[in-house]
Amino acid sequence: MSELVYKQIISDLKHKIFAGSYPDLRLPDERSLSESYKVSRSSVKRALNRMANDGMIFRKRGAGTFINPLYLKNESVFNYEESSNLGVTDNFKMNGKRPKTKVLTFEVIKPTAELRRDLFLLPDDFVYQIVRLRLFEKKPFMIETGFIPIKIVPELTRSIIKKSIFNYLQEVHHQAVTKSFLSVFAEPSTKKDQELLKLEPNEPTGVMEGIFFLDDGTPFEFSHMRFHYKYLKFNSFVSVN
Repeated sequence: MSELVYKQIISDLKHKIFAGSYPDLRLPDERSLSESYKVSRSSVKRALNRMANDGMIFRKRGAGTFINPLYLKNESVFNYEESSNLGVTDNFKMNGKRPKTKVLTFEVIKPTAELRRDLFLLPDDFVYQIVRLRLFEKKPFMIETGFIPIKIVPELTRSIIKKSIFNYLQEVHHQAVTKSFLSVFAEPSTKKDQELLKLEPNEPTGVMEGIFFLDDGTPFEFSHMRFHYKYLKFNSFVSVN
């Protein structure tokens, strides 16, 4: 229950921050927040600690807790939060809106030698190849190509992949995707990028690709995500000792 409470506090504070509820960029103190949310001080402290670790806020000794102006300026469309689920459907959002999904390709293929290596597959294993277009309203922002071993979820269907595959895995198989190794870079856009993401030939594509792992360490998916460059913004908060 306490886990849910502190996440609700974070969610509400983020909403208020972007709604301009704190024009002086200063948050109320812990006691005021505790009274406002009708929760314990420990829940408020946990929420604020998490927000501070993520670079949303900072504390100035003797002065209070303040909103990081750069966080306001550079909020990303992908907002991975402390969660057991790393799925795009749950964690990509813009102005509070979650993306819509259009399935472009759904087929079974024999993996390349590189995919077999990345997903630790046997020579006779097959994978799903899933290509989906992600949109905010009618604006496409990402082409997502995923490769998932059939032996992990042999019953996948087109209706399942229109929603969150990670949520389905958690709800039906009681397994969670909890770790990933991702690379972020940019490269010239291809003709397919230009067609699907509405890019000009001289405009680049942002790329994020990597492997997602189940909580027991099993590689679950190799994913290659191609972004409209305007939406590829990755924020990191570094603590220097």
